[in-house]
Amino acid sequence: MSNARSLADVFAAARSEKRAALIGYLPAGFPNRAQSADAFRAVIDGGCDIVEVGMPYSDPVMDGPTVQAAADRALADGTKITDMLRIVEAASEHGGVPVVMTYWAPVTRYGVDAFARDLANAGGRGLITPDLIPDEADEWIAASTTHGLDRIFLVAPSSTPERLQMTVDSCSGFVYAASTMGVTGARAEIGQLAPRLVARTRECTDLPIGVGLGVRTPEHVREIASYADAVIVGSALVSAIDEGLEQASALVRSLREATGSA
Repeated sequence: MSNARSLADVFAAARSEKRAALIGYLPAGFPNRAQSADAFRAVIDGGCDIVEVGMPYSDPVMDGPTVQAAADRALADGTKITDMLRIVEAASEHGGVPVVMTYWAPVTRYGVDAFARDLANAGGRGLITPDLIPDEADEWIAASTTHGLDRIFLVAPSSTPERLQMTVDSCSGFVYAASTMGVTGARAEIGQLAPRLVARTRECTDLPIGVGLGVRTPEHVREIASYADAVIVGSALVSAIDEGLEQASALVRSLREATGSA
């Protein structure tokens, strides 16, 4: 893994090209376990700088209907953490920079240190934890430090100044800024609260800031790339994968071209 690109490498390269980084989310095991690695290869080939590998979970609090339906299909096909780790490894070996998004319960069931160890060994660069707050994350902070993984916590428009500072102080790699209050899902417009949230977050940290929730079109990407360091796309990619791998790669290419407006 010594030659693998880190999240810091990715953001430095994007800055040098005067654009935002593009982060693509798909659930592990979607559209099924057999084809999931191919789906990630397709979005990497399309131009995603970072791929977000979601661990399917039966009781999500952040997933909208599109992602939840995809995760349900992955779970019905028997997707386990070992499958997710295999997909992370395949994405890394294909030249991608994978991070994992998971709710916290599966990590504790697997074992926090063992999860960090196996994720790092598979080529994962970090973990996004939507339902783990920094003040309850001592075990994860220790394990991620031991195994060299980045920690990506979420900030939201409702975050108080104190909560915002505490959260970014515990982050590494980048900060995930939710563009709106609510769940994931492609929307007609990006939440108007996102630019203000990014500005507030920049007052607290020099880390890159990625904006997700609701991104669907090149226009959305262009808009977010004008004020954030990364654009995160999920539900639109899930829908594209359902239409075929070529369609997904084409969507990613169109979104990647729009990142240059930063």
